[in-house]
Amino acid sequence: MADYDESDQAEEIERLKQQLKMMDDRMDNIDSMVTAVADRVMSQLITLSVTCPHCGKNVEIGVVGNQRPRR
Repeated sequence: MADYDESDQAEEIERLKQQLKMMDDRMDNIDSMVTAVADRVMSQLITLSVTCPHCGKNVEIGVVGNQRPRR
């Protein structure tokens, strides 16, 4: 196993810091997108159409979200 000198270790630590920062930024972006989609869905009426497997009738279920999801 090769020994790192202090400058190699410092460079490696800087690369790791940059990678962690990029990952943190990506996670923030994903969180923002998911939150925007959830807000949009919660403000609309959602209708589910289900066919009963026993009698064959269509059943419509309306779901209304009027409150923001809590964390």
